[in-house]
Amino acid sequence: MPEGRYVSSADELILLPGVASAIARLNQAGMKVIIVTNQRGVSLGLYSEEQLHTIHRHLRSLLADENAYIDAIYFCPHARDTCNCRKPLPGMLLQAFKDFPGAAPENSLLIGDSLTDIQAGVHLGIPTVLVDSDPATQALGTDRARELAMFTAPSLAAFTVDFLAAKLGG
Repeated sequence: MPEGRYVSSADELILLPGVASAIARLNQAGMKVIIVTNQRGVSLGLYSEEQLHTIHRHLRSLLADENAYIDAIYFCPHARDTCNCRKPLPGMLLQAFKDFPGAAPENSLLIGDSLTDIQAGVHLGIPTVLVDSDPATQALGTDRARELAMFTAPSLAAFTVDFLAAKLGG
């Protein structure tokens, strides 16, 4: 969705091309795939937490259709400046590290498309990848995110192919 708009129902959720196959490749490589997402639309009253859970179930279903899965989804439903879980603050990431003891900043990647995503990773020392999305839907601060990110990629699919080729030696 463009900046300031929110997916507020399952029928508005559309996977970008290559996302399911990229996640499936990560799954097959034995990597945990965890979503950490700000969901301010809940605090704004645009959708409820139950509607958000429905959206997440639909996401899991779309991925399952392509033999892909998400290991966990963490979300912050709070308004800005009211909690420590809203990215770029570390709350959700720290909870994920607690829930997945084998995961740590040094053996993780934070892949995101916004400044707050990249800032969250940088603050915890997690290598970061900015998915440099369509300019029509880019969040404010993308230029700064590009400067901070360790890597940039045109899409999750493109990054995953290159990353796994390098990691797996070909």
